[in-house]
Amino acid sequence: MAWVERNAIKPLEDQLGFGEFMHEYTSALKEIHTKVEILSEDFAVRHNYNPIHHVERRLKTAASLTEKLGRLDFDITIASARENIYDVAGVRIVVNFLDDVYKMEEMLLAQNDISLISKKDYIENPKENGYRSLHLAIRVPVFLLNGWASVPVEVQIRTVAMDFWASLEHNLRYKQCNEITPTMNLELKACAEVSATLDKRMQKIYNEIYKFNY
Repeated sequence: MAWVERNAIKPLEDQLGFGEFMHEYTSALKEIHTKVEILSEDFAVRHNYNPIHHVERRLKTAASLTEKLGRLDFDITIASARENIYDVAGVRIVVNFLDDVYKMEEMLLAQNDISLISKKDYIENPKENGYRSLHLAIRVPVFLLNGWASVPVEVQIRTVAMDFWASLEHNLRYKQCNEITPTMNLELKACAEVSATLDKRMQKIYNEIYKFNY
């Protein structure tokens, strides 16, 4: 079906069951957020250290979801969104040090009710622009009045340094009126490399101070 034809379909937010659909993802966000909080607190009790700096969560709007379905050439329906889009709900876990990224991944995936859909490691393999983060698409069970659903959630895990760069880069690239020049792109990528070096040096200092391996 062509995009022009899809554009004439009833908007997602007006389709039958959209409220229930979004409620599933809102509930999945709460489930993941609670799991992360418990894991963080348990780690702090056992190791006298909390790896998490802060946690953010977001839910795609109907407009954003419609745009993504159209861009990927999928039908703009609730069924299509449920089948093809794994980041309707998103959680960003910002941790202190580089090793904490993979420790957080390990703890999260060790939960027996969480299943991994896909993994993209942009720390080992950064994007062309220098972006670094660990992206996990996972499924978590959500229990509702009419049964339960296995709902996908995208989890991004990154360090404070990675988050600092990504936030400012996004602000410069997408929220300013002037065009980003090739020279500016190179400078932004160079800043990402500086950020990555900082992460490695801070991890090394941490290890030397605490002599502590997870």
